[in-house]
Amino acid sequence: MQVYVKGSVEAVELYQKAFDAKLGITGKSDDGAYMHAELDVDGQIVAVSEASDQTIGNQMQFCLHFHLHEKDKVAKAYEVLQKDAMKVWPPDRCDWSPYVTGVIDKFGINWCLFIS
Repeated sequence: MQVYVKGSVEAVELYQKAFDAKLGITGKSDDGAYMHAELDVDGQIVAVSEASDQTIGNQMQFCLHFHLHEKDKVAKAYEVLQKDAMKVWPPDRCDWSPYVTGVIDKFGINWCLFIS
């Protein structure tokens, strides 16, 4: 999974905080923005790169699945990501998960976080 955002350094810091993610392989451009940054979210790799005016593509949704006993991880990520978010779906249960939430964060990234 890879996402392109304006403000990649701030995005990486936000996602590290939200998911207690470990920063892996990185590369920065001369202006300090990430050309590539890998975040390990419980074994799920999310890569972040700086978007340019030439970046094109479809908006994606990242669905991160956590185990039933990891509800606290989803709750923490929701609390961090919902600050200054464009849209939030507060945590609730649904047909396929006892705890699911969604956030379109301040970088425009659509997250679906759930346990099962």
